[in-house]
Amino acid sequence: MTETTENPIRDAITEAIGEHEVILFMKGTPEQPMCGFSARTAAALEALGKPYAAVDVLPDPRIRQELSAISNWPTIPQLFVKGELVGGCDIVTEMYETGELAETLGVEPPASAPDHAPAAAEPGAPPLSIDNNLVDRG
Repeated sequence: MTETTENPIRDAITEAIGEHEVILFMKGTPEQPMCGFSARTAAALEALGKPYAAVDVLPDPRIRQELSAISNWPTIPQLFVKGELVGGCDIVTEMYETGELAETLGVEPPASAPDHAPAAAEPGAPPLSIDNNLVDRG
């Protein structure tokens, strides 16, 4: 039985980390990442073919706040393997390129896996667009 607190979001995050061998907390989803760092991290996992769970931290800012309190890591994405924080985009990318990520995940890199970490989950994906609704008062 897991220890619960008076913080249901923190409890849900802790439970998710414990229940999934590999879990990625990211901005957006693997199918529709909402930042380049999350896209690159998801792409590295996809290239290795290891199944993983993903949690979108954007719908509720408390998810990101509680996750950072648990992991003591301020940025997103955050990859956990077997309940332990592996790191964010830079660390995952470096580990991918050295082969350490495949080792940590317990997989052999497929022959089709690129030597360098993929740039995004979907090559050629259009950049996100942001509507500028600011009024120039100058």
